[in-house]
Amino acid sequence: MRVFCLPRSTMAYNIVFVASFFLLRFNFSEAQMVPAMFVFGDSLVDVGNNNFLDLSVAKATLPYYGIDLPTKKPAGRFTNGMNAADFLAKKVGLPTSPPYLSLVNEFSKNKMSFLTGASFASGGARILDRTDPYAFQSVHLTQQVDYFSTVYEDLYIQLGSSGAERLLSKAIFAIVIGNNDILGYFRSSDLRNETTPRQYVDSMVLTLEAKLKYLYNRGARKFVITGIATLGCCPARRSETKNEECNEEMNYWSVKYNEGLVSMLHELKSDLKDLYYSYFDSYKVLLNFIQNPAAYGFVEVKAACCGLGTLDAEIFCLPIANYCSNRSDHVFFDRVHPTEATYRIFVDHIFDGSSQYTFPMNMRQLVAI
Repeated sequence: MRVFCLPRSTMAYNIVFVASFFLLRFNFSEAQMVPAMFVFGDSLVDVGNNNFLDLSVAKATLPYYGIDLPTKKPAGRFTNGMNAADFLAKKVGLPTSPPYLSLVNEFSKNKMSFLTGASFASGGARILDRTDPYAFQSVHLTQQVDYFSTVYEDLYIQLGSSGAERLLSKAIFAIVIGNNDILGYFRSSDLRNETTPRQYVDSMVLTLEAKLKYLYNRGARKFVITGIATLGCCPARRSETKNEECNEEMNYWSVKYNEGLVSMLHELKSDLKDLYYSYFDSYKVLLNFIQNPAAYGFVEVKAACCGLGTLDAEIFCLPIANYCSNRSDHVFFDRVHPTEATYRIFVDHIFDGSSQYTFPMNMRQLVAI
């Protein structure tokens, strides 16, 4: 029998390579707190899905979006830098969940695309897609959940049933949506004639509950869910009111939706014992920024950093807009979207916040379950 021996130098190289490979994998696993993150929502967490919608004009593809990213270029985020999805991923040691629509284009080339998660979020998305006369501009929640079904099937093919169930049960499902439903309701006389605000927010809650149950039945167990913030205080709404005050009617119904959402989540947990969630009170936190900006490092809470006209809120951030140099001083980057600085503090609260802002547990505690 002939025995083939590798040169000693080659053997040493291979041993070092293999050892390094396993060491890197071990270190990566230690840093990575969850196996994957799946993101559903609107422009607050969109990382580029709308760039793949040919008919949509709701895209962050022009200056001065992305001006504070390392590339200084737009990257599908409706802000000056990173958004909430980016910061959430960093907190758990994952890369930002890539846009689902970018992955399906490469799916045949990369069968491992979904193993660390995906983002289905889309600027302009609503819970109640039927209420949007321009539905083709965005991927609404129903379609986002349908897209997840294809990911679910692919994970089962790749990992087998037990592997897929294990990954999904430990993954984080982040849901940031509802803002455009409220904004859309108050912009539409047809909607206001068809249904009362109470009926509308109740329908939002019931529809979201159905989507959560759908995801639960496909393996999701850990949810991070945010309420609606003080929408009536964004620059676009202030610019429409007397003395540039907040639109209190819009804020009132944002609160009512949040109350319904919290009640629904509590009841859902009672029915589904192995479902866990962290709810983030974005309304209360943003109101704190507005009422006590200096405590959070902000100076400007009314005007947008980038835009034109009253409060720089009459257009979105386009190349013809003015933009500020002190972006970290501003709560809002454009007429409706926060700055990177605001997102960073939001996510700090989501991850490590007290029960005043995140309950029944914060995200760090959720991850540890």
